Order: sequence, then structure tokens, then C-alpha cells
Amino acid sequence: MGSSSNPYKRIAIIGATGQLGSDLVRILSANEHYEVVPLDHTQIEVADEASVRRALVRKSFDVVINTAAFHKVESCEEDPERAFHVNALGTLHVARACAESGAKCVYISTDYVFGGEKEEPYTEEDCPHPINVYGSSKLAGEHLVQQTAPDALILRIASVFGQAGARSKGGNFIEAILAKARAGEALRVVNDQWMSPTYTRDVAHLLDKLLEIGASGIFHATNQGKTTWYTFAREALKLVGLDVPVEPISAASFPSKARRPRNSALKSVRLEQKLGRGMRPWQEALRDYLKEKGYIA
Repeated sequence: MGSSSNPYKRIAIIGATGQLGSDLVRILSANEHYEVVPLDHTQIEVADEASVRRALVRKSFDVVINTAAFHKVESCEEDPERAFHVNALGTLHVARACAESGAKCVYISTDYVFGGEKEEPYTEEDCPHPINVYGSSKLAGEHLVQQTAPDALILRIASVFGQAGARSKGGNFIEAILAKARAGEALRVVNDQWMSPTYTRDVAHLLDKLLEIGASGIFHATNQGKTTWYTFAREALKLVGLDVPVEPISAASFPSKARRPRNSALKSVRLEQKLGRGMRPWQEALRDYLKEKGYIA
């Protein structure tokens, strides 16, 4: 439930059918304090300024949550112009529309703004240093939002899993692993890249809370803890009771156009400061996700 002091009522969610967007619609709509307006790709194209203005300006939105992104990391290397057009310029269009109409701008960013040199998880106080086009374009989006809408709220998420799956990626990592295991396919998973998984339902609940307290600035919004894709896969298989072999391999086994950070795990200092607690551990979030999907009781 939102606080009676919460000034926000009408919320637009850009990318409402995506993996995060669909959970945002579901969770925020359950809060009777809000009127949620879902906007999908047919209703707003962030890279088109006229489309953004038609969808957002003079629509009386109190908050605009921008989850739209061109996030196929390999494709961003092949088409950097499109990556920056959507992730940076598109973000600027949305932020300008927010500034003009007085709406709070919420921007969803990524762990890939960091380069991976650090051994420990990155906090909000660490200096970004992207090493691929996707991360660079999202960092540019962060700067443009902060420049244009000073009261903006920026959430960095990573390695996302949610009920809807990622439309452009054909589901999510967990679904792909479980499908391969059930089909008897060999499982070979990277064990030398570290990250912090993010359950989209947890991000939606967190954003509800951050809006309630009027938070602004950058927050790391991943589930707590760091893991490799190999360990993440092993945990999912164990929880659903699939006893199948998984071969740990090096990221070097997968030739890639895009450099990926060796460590892009995130930790939030600011959530502790603002809410007195961070996100729950990724293991708990994974278990609840598998329950939500009906894979375990």
C-alpha cells in the first residue's frame, strides 16, 4: 500500500509487455493508490521524439517508468547507432517529456555500465567504466536523464529473470537451462563471469517502496549476492529436482563480438541508507520464481 503522503498517482510504464514491464504493471496496479497506464511498442517508440511527445506530454502522468531498451549485447556491437538511438537518445526524449510535463522520470539501467575490474560487487559510489557498446549506451542514457530530469530515479538491474520472459531473447536463462535439461541436451555454462541475478517481481516491489518515499538518484536493484552463470544454473536445477550434469566452462569458449565484464555483481549502499535493508538474496528470489512458475511446490 502506498503512503497517504505519496504524491504520485498516475504512472506510465514504457515497455509494459516486457519481462520487467509486465511485473511492474502487475505489482503497481495492485496498489490502489496508483492508476497504471501500460504503454507497449505500438503506443510509444522512444527513439521517435514525436511518438514520445504524443504518448507522454499533456497526459497528466505523475511518474514515467522507462524500461525500453535495445539490450541484445551482441547486436549492439553490430549496430551501435541503433543502440545509442534507443538507449541514449530515446532516453533523452522520455526525460525531456517528463521535465516538460512535471512527471518523475524513472530509468532502468544495467550492471554493464561497469567494466569488471573490481573483485568485490560494485556499489553506487563506484565510477562506471563500460567495455561494450550496450553498457556505453546505457551509461549515456543515465547521464542524459540526470542532466534533463534532476529528480530522476535510476535503477541498475542485471541478469534478469521474470514470469514473462524476455521477448527479444526468447525467455530467460533459467527457462533455457530447464528446457535443455529436460530435453537431455548437454549443459555447458560459463563459470568465470560473476553477476547478481535480478527477479523482476522484487524490482517491482522495490520501486513501489522507493516511489512511496520519494527517492531519487541511482540505486542498485539486484538481488543480494554474487554468483556465476554455472552456479546459478546448478541452483535452479537442484531446486526443481533435475539431477543432470553441468559442465563449467570459460567465457572464452564462446566467441563474442562484445566484451563482457568479468565481474559485474552489484551491491546497494543506498538501499540500506534509504530503507534500512537491501534486496533479499538471489537464492530466495530464485526459489520464489520457480514456485511462481509452478515448477516446485
